[in-house]
Amino acid sequence: MASLAANRTLLTLCPWSNVALRNIDRLEDAPIRAFLDAGVRFSINSDDPAYFGAYVGEVYCRVQDTFKLSVADWDWIVRGAVEESWCSAERKAEILTELDKVVGEFQGKAAIEA
Repeated sequence: MASLAANRTLLTLCPWSNVALRNIDRLEDAPIRAFLDAGVRFSINSDDPAYFGAYVGEVYCRVQDTFKLSVADWDWIVRGAVEESWCSAERKAEILTELDKVVGEFQGKAAIEA
């Protein structure tokens, strides 16, 4: 994992299809926390949503319900996915600007709730 983190290699995870295909027994067994703790870049995806019964938004919700990720965790995941995507530099900048706004809003809400 150290090499993946050092080289900023982005992995694509489809945790819900991994459960459906029995690559892992439960969603809790997905290496999401281990990757975050090790600084490994990854994206969360849906694989074949019609077949596995979960579109990417639902997969995000299931991951959140299971792992109780922080705003900073989600920022890391989404930011890495955008930065390593095949989008143009201009489009990446647009998406990251929007991400910064959303993260700021949620950090403010988290501070109020604490």
